[in-house]
Amino acid sequence: MAEITSLRDAVAQLVHDGDTVALEGFTHLIPHAAGQEIIRQRRRDLTLVRMTPDIVYDQLIGAGCAKKLIFSWGGNPGVGSLHRFRDAVQNSWPVPLEIEEHSHAGMANRYVAGASGLPFAVLRGYRGTDLPKHTDTIKTITCPFTGEELAAVPAINPDVSIIHAQRADRAGNVQMWGLVGVQKEAVLAARRSLVTVEEVVDELTPVPGQVILPTWAVTAVAEVPGGAHPSYASGYSERDNEYYAYWDSIGRERDSFQRWLEEKVFTTEVAQ
Repeated sequence: MAEITSLRDAVAQLVHDGDTVALEGFTHLIPHAAGQEIIRQRRRDLTLVRMTPDIVYDQLIGAGCAKKLIFSWGGNPGVGSLHRFRDAVQNSWPVPLEIEEHSHAGMANRYVAGASGLPFAVLRGYRGTDLPKHTDTIKTITCPFTGEELAAVPAINPDVSIIHAQRADRAGNVQMWGLVGVQKEAVLAARRSLVTVEEVVDELTPVPGQVILPTWAVTAVAEVPGGAHPSYASGYSERDNEYYAYWDSIGRERDSFQRWLEEKVFTTEVAQ
């Protein structure tokens, strides 16, 4: 049964120094508040995993939380670069950052393998790219039935996966809908999981296209209204496009980023 708790207590209990941590959500339902709570609790030496890492990982990397990033594509959507990510890779600031790059399809299949209890995934991918030359976790195997050469990638099993959803009931069952990425697979693949939600309700009213995560698949639920901001939560909030543009000016320089940390993260309960 999932425990309904506060965001502060959930992060304290579930996220440890040195963990492999996945924060998932594709454009929609990105768990920004949880990421900022990890910063606030000054976790270190994390291996961060994410398809399309955007500003939430720029913040975690800039705050010195990460030692490695496993990802597919990275940027500030519709704006440009992730300056703290770039600074870490190019200049080792604030600490060196190891990177392991995959395709979207490779990452999605790795989560599916992890959720299925399989050691690796097989796909027709990476052909015509240089990624296999630079990423040790991409191998080629031969199909025993057809002789076709295929790509193989290892399963991802995070120590903890964190997602944001619209609702949970008081038993800890989670309901999400709208644009859903690999959140379900990330939770099922993880050893521990945290779901932040817009609200905890007595009963989950069915919604077309919904995904339900049963309470037995979730470790903890925390009610965090607006916890996806500046991304959006369908039925609750809209994407804050101005914030993404604003982040470019904050993340571009070390001094402005450090001021943001002090003023908006370390001195507040919920970062802005």
